[in-house]
Amino acid sequence: MSQPQNPPQKPLAEIPVTALKGVGAKLAETLAKLHISSLQDLLFHLPARYQDRTRVVPLAGLRPGMDAVIEGEVRAADVIFGRRRSLAVRIQDTTGSVTLRFFHFTAAQKNRLAAGTRVRCYGEARRGSAGIELYHPETEVLGETTSPNAETLTPVYPLTEGLGQGRLRALIGQGLDWLAQGNVSELLPAQLLPQEMQLPLAGALMYLHQPPADADLAQLAEGQHPAQQRLALEELLAHHLSLLELRRSGAQVAAPPLALNAALERDFLSRLPFSPTNAQQRVGREIADDLATATPMMRLLQGDVGAGKTLVAARAALQAIGAGHQCVVMAPTEILAEQHRINFSGWLEPLGITVGWLTGSMKAAEKRAQLAAIENGDAQLIVGTHALFQEGVEFHRLALVIIDEQHRFGVRQRLQLREKGAVEGETRTQPHQLIMTATPIPRTLAMSAFADLDCSVIDELPPGRQPINTVAISNERRFDVMERVQSAVSEGRQAYWVCTLIEESETLQAQAAESTAEELADTLDGARVALVHGRMKPEAKELVMKAFKAGDVDLLVATTVIEVGVDVPNASLMIIENPERLGLAQLHQLRGRVGRGSIASHCVLMYSSPLSANGRARLQALRSHSDGFAIAEEDLRLRGPGEILGTRQTGEIQHRIADLQRDAHLLPQVQKIAAAPQLSEEARAALVRRWLHNKPRFAEA
Repeated sequence: MSQPQNPPQKPLAEIPVTALKGVGAKLAETLAKLHISSLQDLLFHLPARYQDRTRVVPLAGLRPGMDAVIEGEVRAADVIFGRRRSLAVRIQDTTGSVTLRFFHFTAAQKNRLAAGTRVRCYGEARRGSAGIELYHPETEVLGETTSPNAETLTPVYPLTEGLGQGRLRALIGQGLDWLAQGNVSELLPAQLLPQEMQLPLAGALMYLHQPPADADLAQLAEGQHPAQQRLALEELLAHHLSLLELRRSGAQVAAPPLALNAALERDFLSRLPFSPTNAQQRVGREIADDLATATPMMRLLQGDVGAGKTLVAARAALQAIGAGHQCVVMAPTEILAEQHRINFSGWLEPLGITVGWLTGSMKAAEKRAQLAAIENGDAQLIVGTHALFQEGVEFHRLALVIIDEQHRFGVRQRLQLREKGAVEGETRTQPHQLIMTATPIPRTLAMSAFADLDCSVIDELPPGRQPINTVAISNERRFDVMERVQSAVSEGRQAYWVCTLIEESETLQAQAAESTAEELADTLDGARVALVHGRMKPEAKELVMKAFKAGDVDLLVATTVIEVGVDVPNASLMIIENPERLGLAQLHQLRGRVGRGSIASHCVLMYSSPLSANGRARLQALRSHSDGFAIAEEDLRLRGPGEILGTRQTGEIQHRIADLQRDAHLLPQVQKIAAAPQLSEEARAALVRRWLHNKPRFAEA
């Protein structure tokens, strides 16, 4: 590594990224989208996973789902014409042959891969129509300038538009030069650290960015390496300290007491075509009692997929509106927000209540009209996305904030929306808050992550919900799964095909889903295939979803943007590719998109072989349990990587390295360190700044 020209004399947190070679104003602006402004930010931007590019795998050794480096000689390169043309390149070594398939290619690329050319490729092996195939692999022609095999495992980082893996790896390589010379502050006294974590912070960072070739990939993938645990402990401590401060600062605040309007409540309930369940009634009373007090309600409402949380939220909103105030409902995606707008409008507009709407994609004139209605009080209930807490939004008399799918938003966004309704006076008041989640949270984690919230649980499903038959099938039987989809479509049923993504860049995510959609459209006879992913504009996503709901699309290929907020009763089959890449809670959410009609529904978990023992146990847990809380407890027991309180798939990286499920065993140590007198006030503040000052905000999925 080349040494930095001016070794730092001050902490890396105070050195801007522009100190790195090649980082000008434009690149600094791109890095800022990842909330990287200093060298410390850069070094704490940790890999999401790793690739082993240190050895070449013989072609006969490839298995579906394996990421590998291969080398071989091109035997043929042909353009194949189907529904969409593709370039099929057959390569061979002494052990066998595979096909490289490119749906997007140029004439120059075809000429470059002429017969007789020796190539090195890196990509994911899949079972295709011609046997083992690699879709759009990274390809290098072997010759005099061939780069050597990597000496360390290759990190894969979360990205943003305008920044590729290669560029970011090079920048972090420069940052590691500075780290070797410089000053990353040790904030935790050694005596407070468990024995197995007493390694220097600089050494832990160096290891995680450049693990040696013999590093245990499985241990790194499961987050169990001591370097990962050392950083996870520090990050969990920073979050815990920030929550303690949050509780202290909010102790003196009041809220408007909201008396229940009994007549309005009776009118609402009399119009429902069903009766609320006993659990909905019990939780509704808990919330109503909270809202009637002058202390701000801070309540977490948990309920499994389909338990009826939205109805409980509507009754809470009715209590605020009946008392002469406004209520706001915030959802993480426009798809989910639109679903809420439809539900709340259907329930409340017949009662004479005006429902407003605010999202980031609205046209200027429509947005101005909505902002005016919100400010003057004409809009009594406002549904929207993160646009609700942005500058320029002024509420009339906001008294209740309802946030759906809390794990998609950070604490900071929750506080921003709360501040919108704060009123200064003799006593400062702020709105009540109801936080909803369909992601069941084990009690131990709820106590740690939502220590400032009371908790209500809807533990009863409405009658009539269909059980979902869940099976796990190897990716080697991909064509059997396609035949199952073909059969369902032929019978007039609809299906989802969910692509779990191997990269953190939205562009690469979209390309992966697009390739799958093209493959399925080519293979399935007469199926109307549509695609939805995070790179699409909200209007385009909405058109696709409306077409699917209307039955004009048979198979919806999607990324995990369909995790919540999609309700299509005729969809009875869910295929999830590579489910081992997701937490059980997120898989349970995805599975909940089917089983919403009167017909039997099925979920196929199509995993990559070989499956680890932990991965096998986790998929078995999903097959064995339909209750979300049982699944959450099982996920916690297995210590597998999870999505309980944050998910990278949708833009919000709640924790950079810690995982509340996996690292639950660290929480007692975190509480002990937080109470230790050896941890100075300066160190406490510095820890919170290091881990939370640039915490990523939710990005629209």
